[in-house]
Order: sequence, then structure tokens, then C-alpha cells
Amino acid sequence: MTTRINPSILAADWANLEHELGRIATADLVHVDIMDNHFVPNLTFGLQMVERLQQVSPIPLDVHLMIDDPDRWAPAYAEAGAFSVTFHAEAAGEPVSLARRLRQIGARAGIALKPGTDATPYLDLLPEFDQVLVMTVEPGFGGQSFIHETMPKLARVADAVHDAGLDVWLQVDGGITADTIGIAAEAGADTFVAGSAVFNGDVPADRIASLRASAAAHPHRHAPRHR
Repeated sequence: MTTRINPSILAADWANLEHELGRIATADLVHVDIMDNHFVPNLTFGLQMVERLQQVSPIPLDVHLMIDDPDRWAPAYAEAGAFSVTFHAEAAGEPVSLARRLRQIGARAGIALKPGTDATPYLDLLPEFDQVLVMTVEPGFGGQSFIHETMPKLARVADAVHDAGLDVWLQVDGGITADTIGIAAEAGADTFVAGSAVFNGDVPADRIASLRASAAAHPHRHAPRHR
């Protein structure tokens, strides 16, 4: 199974982001958290920052919108060149229509579920998405502890993806470290957002390689599909 490591620049040195992007060039994508201080109680980047990051990043952008009204704002991030745009189920008015619009523009469409959000209403909609992000912390801040209670939900989504024969990436975000990445991999995740676990080291490339190896050592029970 393909294992993707997407470092979150929430944990990077914001004064030197181009340099920081170069330090994680061996990662699969760079995770960019967009927060509006409304959907979550924090404020980070916006569209202009994403447009600039797109120009200098050696790897594709994995944009995670933690914002109100993504139906209005998300398409602009796809138009800016983001490889993947993920919006929250709790904030979207028409998630299927939005996902189709993002795909039409050319981005992968992802839907994110907060720890307390039931996945059941979205299981029949899985063909509309390229990625499901199961939050393993409450969205809003980096450096939080991994919520183990989210793993049954992740496993349920993984089962649904497998049973339907879909090629949907299963992403986890929050508290992903060398100690927790194997737990998430066994539950079905194949795409891992890690912030502090990557950037809080002298050589991020070594941290990325170590996380990738840890995830690969804990395969999910389902036979992998070609990705």
C-alpha cells in the first residue's frame, strides 16, 4: 500500500517558508491549514499565501480548509493550483456539488470529519470524493494529542472504501508521531499529516523516512489496491 507523508507547515518556521519547503522535498505533499478564526478559533493563511506557496513549493499542496462557507471559497484554492482541496463536512452546504466543482477545476476533492462527526451520512457519497480526512484531534491548533477514539470511525470508512472498490485516500491529521502512525495505519489510513513530528528535528527528511517506515510496518488488514 502506498504510504503518503504530508508535513504540515503549521509547525514550520513561518518566516522562512520557502526554505522549510525545501527541507521536506522528500515528502509526498505539503499540508496547508487554512483557518478563518470562525469555523475554528485560530487564524492562519489565506488564498494569497497559497498562491505564493504554489509558486515555490517543490511538492504539491494539500490544502485543508477549516473555514466557514467552503462552498464559496474552496474553488479559488483549486484554481490557485492546489493538488488537493479538503473542506469540512460540518461547514459545507452542498458537499457533493462542491466536490464536483473542485474536480472540474482539476483538484482532488477531499472531505474532512471532526472527531465527533458521524461518518455514516457520507459513506454512500464516497465515490464523489478523492480523499476522506478523519481528524484525530479537534481542528484549530497544532501539537495536540492523538484521539484514539477516532480509530473505529476511520476503520469503518476504510471498510466502506474497500467494499466499494474505490480509490479514495484516507487521511489522518492530528497527533501523528512515530508512536501513533502505526495505530492509524492499522485502522486504514494511508495518508498522514505530521507537523511537529517532522519539523521539530534537525533533518526533516529523516523524520519523514522514519514515519513512512513506521506506517508501512503496520499494514491494514485489507489487501491494498493499486494507487
